[in-house]
Amino acid sequence: MKTRYALNYKGLVFKTEWVALPDIEAHCKKLGIKPTGKAAWAPESDYYTLPAIHDPSTGTYISDSLLIAKYLDETYPDTPRIFPNKAEVGLQLAFVDAFVACVAPAPALAFTVAMTRIDRRSEEYIRRTREKAFGATIEEMTPTGEKAQQEWEKLRKGLDKVAAWYAETDDKGPYILGDVVSWADFVVGGQIMMLKALWGENSEEWKRITAFNDGRWGALIESLAKYAS
Repeated sequence: MKTRYALNYKGLVFKTEWVALPDIEAHCKKLGIKPTGKAAWAPESDYYTLPAIHDPSTGTYISDSLLIAKYLDETYPDTPRIFPNKAEVGLQLAFVDAFVACVAPAPALAFTVAMTRIDRRSEEYIRRTREKAFGATIEEMTPTGEKAQQEWEKLRKGLDKVAAWYAETDDKGPYILGDVVSWADFVVGGQIMMLKALWGENSEEWKRITAFNDGRWGALIESLAKYAS
């Protein structure tokens, strides 16, 4: 979602090729796309991830949404900048790290429902690799009962903190920089969109998210909707 936001924001024409989770490594190797790290379940093995882009104008293949964003700004400087001010890139990246820490409970809360949103091959792949890495089943890693309520409370408090950062520029616009969209907003919007896609627009979980912070998060993704197609 972050890369989709970035490409649309810059007005760059693109087409999407969907790749199933079990096929990502082979697909990347075939195209010469570099790994983005090491696999948690096999630290000696390279880990290949999407998104990745191929830019036919330069012949470049590149993966990792942050590296893609930097590449797009460098290669297409006459389009709107994802990082509006080069001097602020470090601050943007620090914000993203802080945001990810604030919403850390969210992925675990959605583990089980995520299995219903993917095909059978991908589910088998996730269970075989992630369950091995973490030493527990997806169901065991998904908090329930009182533990789930505790994780929801952590998530609410984390989003309260992020909302306070956003509120500093509310008089200028809905984004972290006010009226100028930037990488930080794409990261936040992408995370919120992931939760919407997993839980579903009519779910109690999504209604709960959109009720936090006076509807700020639903409003943010609405403001980014023009870059989401």
